[in-house]
Amino acid sequence: MKKYTPHSSFSISKIYCALFGHDYVTSKQVTHHIKEYTCSHCGEQATTNSRGRLEVMTPKLKEINDALASVHAKKIARNKGKINLQTAS
Repeated sequence: MKKYTPHSSFSISKIYCALFGHDYVTSKQVTHHIKEYTCSHCGEQATTNSRGRLEVMTPKLKEINDALASVHAKKIARNKGKINLQTAS
């Protein structure tokens, strides 16, 4: 597994976010209630935790979200198959 190393480069957008806060935009919907967000100014990524609060994205959280997304997609596909079979009867 890769080690997480934060970027330490200087940028005006990071100063803007430090002063006024991040402007998060939804970048990926993992499930109906878990989403991934990206700051439109500095590019920092965040996700919702189990309590619904934003948490800075780490490699471990990224792996968890990827696993949740695949399980959720399989569940949705399985439920669509059941609905199609029920309507055909």
